[in-house]
Amino acid sequence: MLKLNNLALCALALLPIATSAQTPVMSAAQTQTANGERADEAAIEQVMNQYHAAILAHDGTALSGLFLPDANLWLNVLTDSAYARAQSKSATAQKVRVSNYRDFAKLVSTTTKSFDPEHGNLLIHTDGTIAAVYFDFVFNVDGKANNRGSETWQLVKAADGWRIASIIYSSVPPTQQ
Repeated sequence: MLKLNNLALCALALLPIATSAQTPVMSAAQTQTANGERADEAAIEQVMNQYHAAILAHDGTALSGLFLPDANLWLNVLTDSAYARAQSKSATAQKVRVSNYRDFAKLVSTTTKSFDPEHGNLLIHTDGTIAAVYFDFVFNVDGKANNRGSETWQLVKAADGWRIASIIYSSVPPTQQ
């Protein structure tokens, strides 16, 4: 019985050493990289906040300023069920609609309707030079959900900060409109 207690006592004494040996210690370079990633993620979230604010303010100029000037990829992709509903209304319905940020900025600037996009389940992946953002959204028009789905943005870190290169989103408009 005495040997078991001494053995248990030795094991307990060594436990903190074994635990600390398994805890990874970040190097200065790893810490700096992690801090840089957090700063980039915060800057990307700021772009998202500016996007939202520009839509609320009907400010197409501010909205356009968030994009790369020559970027032109804006895809709206109907889900299979939404596409089937659209086809039942019109045989010429398109599953993938190509547009661009300029058309959206013009709509934002000229509409009298209240737009209020919401997003959740945000995921940001970046290496500090490029980034992919993925989230679920609900696009409210005059206080009612007008569209919902998932959205992805591709961003690049330009000389003057993060800019949106493209937006692609799935689209599930409400069944009653």
